[in-house]
Amino acid sequence: MASSISSKWSKIQKNHSPSSHGTPYKLVSISGLLIFLFCIFFLNPPNNYQPFSRLLSTSSCPTTTTTPNSLTNISHIVFGIVGALNTWNSRKPYVESWWRPNITRGYLFLDRPPGPEFQPWPSNLPPLRVSEDVRKIPTLTKTVNPIPARIVRAIIEAFREGDKNVRWYVMGDDDTIFFLDNLIGVLAKYNHSKYYYIGSNSESIMSNIDFSFDMAFGGAGYALSYPVVEALAAKLDSCIERDSQEHFSDYILHSCLADLGVYLTLEKGFHQIDMRNDTTGFLSAQPHTPFLSFHHIDAIDPIFPSMNRSEAINHLMKAAKADQSRLLQQTICYHRPTNWSFSVSWGYSAYIYENIIPRSILCRPLQTFTKWRREVKLHFYVFYTRPLSSDPCQAPHVFFFDSIELTQGDEQVVTTYIRKSPRGLPNCSSTGNHSADAITKIQVLSPATTRLEAGGRDCCDIEYADRTSVTQVKYRPCLKNEVIA
Repeated sequence: MASSISSKWSKIQKNHSPSSHGTPYKLVSISGLLIFLFCIFFLNPPNNYQPFSRLLSTSSCPTTTTTPNSLTNISHIVFGIVGALNTWNSRKPYVESWWRPNITRGYLFLDRPPGPEFQPWPSNLPPLRVSEDVRKIPTLTKTVNPIPARIVRAIIEAFREGDKNVRWYVMGDDDTIFFLDNLIGVLAKYNHSKYYYIGSNSESIMSNIDFSFDMAFGGAGYALSYPVVEALAAKLDSCIERDSQEHFSDYILHSCLADLGVYLTLEKGFHQIDMRNDTTGFLSAQPHTPFLSFHHIDAIDPIFPSMNRSEAINHLMKAAKADQSRLLQQTICYHRPTNWSFSVSWGYSAYIYENIIPRSILCRPLQTFTKWRREVKLHFYVFYTRPLSSDPCQAPHVFFFDSIELTQGDEQVVTTYIRKSPRGLPNCSSTGNHSADAITKIQVLSPATTRLEAGGRDCCDIEYADRTSVTQVKYRPCLKNEVIA
């Protein structure tokens, strides 16, 4: 690097000789270049080195470690988390599970000031803000419904904090779990200087019918590019006034953005979880897309057996910290000697079926969950499901994520899944009576140094010895034109 700079410095000396430009110009040029060199080598960290050609086109020392064309990272995102004081104690562990102190930027907006029992405010949580009292805002009349108005106004309250170098505002509830690495990767696909409203609709068709199929559900979380929020800051209160009796804050936002000509960009990794009770079937075959968020934790059973809700979320985060790119990504492979099908939801569950079942079937979630709207007799989802079965050729042996470790010089991740309980069914006689009852543990071996690209897939091989209690599933790159069936 020094020799390159010396060479360019020699050329500059030749091109700007005293005979052609005069001594004063030379002194100014030398002084300016020395200032730039000082800025780049002493004020910037080494990993932010900028090419010498950029020094000549820069008029001042850099004031930020990123450039307009740099890849989106966590420093470009501001989170707005909306909560209520009366539920905060139970939901605080959810926010703690994903928030990264001194790294993540954002704010928690509560409906009223917390009492002394919450003080001092912990440094491992988002900075606390109390939402503005909607009833005291001059531009809003008394007819405005205060609860949805407070929730949707958290967007402009976050904006008015004046954070610098923001590309995206991500909004969610205090019971929304975000998976930051995946979220950053997805947002990096989009041009943050354009108008973007990114999120997902509900899993429940009835919820979408009630509101809109083109609206992001806020519990799942959604992302707004900076220009969108800037435009909303001037318009949102008038939208709230127009929809003053609306009970759903997400619809107010959707309606207001439609007036601006901004429509939903769908990312299926945001999960509203409009379902109840046992969601293991859905989580074991979630859409093949990066897992971005998870909502309604208090409305469902703990996602791991023998744990409470916050323990279960923290347990999932053990896998998330190692490799979010594969988290809950379904990988399917077969062991032909026994006619077994394996379905692995990485970091969460592993299923063994005593039958060869096509991938097109296994990618449909087992309907372990129940409907969100209890009063609705018929309930449909925006994806196909499979009914639970007591047929031994259709019912899986179920294993859950237990532990994770690095091996082979930190180049391989080993996740271990243990049996939930005995299946309690006879063998599948139609495929040779090869029982999987003896298996108590499944080890999944995946690469630690290679992340799964969005929309990509892993293939795998099964290593199993007859009458052993441990089976290994080894991930590998798929072969060209490899068919998984």
